Amino acid sequence: MTIQNRYEFVYLFDVEMGNPNGDPDAGNLPRLDPETNKGYVTDVCLKRKIRNFIDMTQGNKEPNRIYIREAAVLNNINLEAHKAMKIDTKDQKKPQKEKLDEATQWMCKNFFDVRTFGAVMSTGVNCGQVRGPVQLTFARSNDAIVPQEVTITRMAVTTEKEAQAQGGDNRTMGRKFIVPYGLYRAEGFISPHFAKHTGFDDDDLELLWNALINMFDHDHSAARGKMNARGLYIFKHESHLGNAPSHKLFDLIEVSRDGGTEGPSRSFSDYQVQINDAGIPKGVSLENKI
Repeated sequence: MTIQNRYEFVYLFDVEMGNPNGDPDAGNLPRLDPETNKGYVTDVCLKRKIRNFIDMTQGNKEPNRIYIREAAVLNNINLEAHKAMKIDTKDQKKPQKEKLDEATQWMCKNFFDVRTFGAVMSTGVNCGQVRGPVQLTFARSNDAIVPQEVTITRMAVTTEKEAQAQGGDNRTMGRKFIVPYGLYRAEGFISPHFAKHTGFDDDDLELLWNALINMFDHDHSAARGKMNARGLYIFKHESHLGNAPSHKLFDLIEVSRDGGTEGPSRSFSDYQVQINDAGIPKGVSLENKI
């Protein structure tokens, strides 16, 4: 059975001496709001890490295969649904509605990320479009960040020609951008209405929570530095449609600098997370997963 309750959640994570989400339009500089100098991380970046964690832990097997994975050819995957539903090759671009719906449901049944986030699967080999029940906002840093550019040295060159041109000095120079420290906050929404259409159920929900809690522990790299999940606060509504507006629930989780700290933040201990338990509306419960 698909989930029967509406959920919202607040997700906190931090980065230390790393680049949480580089901007390819700015030379891979950490993404930055130019008006406030607060950093941000796109929802696409967070979904990528969730997908990678599910792919790693579930072995890309049904019903938890990953549709958007590295080096995937999407039309080839869509073709699997057409073959399973016995759709004629001449109807690949515009299958009959009944057959198209069957192909869409086959994709939802077999792929965790289609069932969770939705997907546009109407390119070439048409499997329809799905709006997923789980949506994330961009994450934004609690304070302004100051990205730093660090020059690095590689004690090797790529080709013999480079080595000869440098007269035997095989050092090459490069650079990387880091954020000394940043605490980021993202907010999420889970709709039982859309879950009904994709088949997103309680098992999928637990996989999602598990991914958010553990995904950074399996995503370390030289570029990203030290990243950790710091808080996952889940609001569960008693009703299908919800018992309170999401923005009022998000306002109950307040992150602020610890009054005893001075200067720029450099660790999670520089912050306080305050929860207004008294303000939780009737029909809504709050669970802290971290």
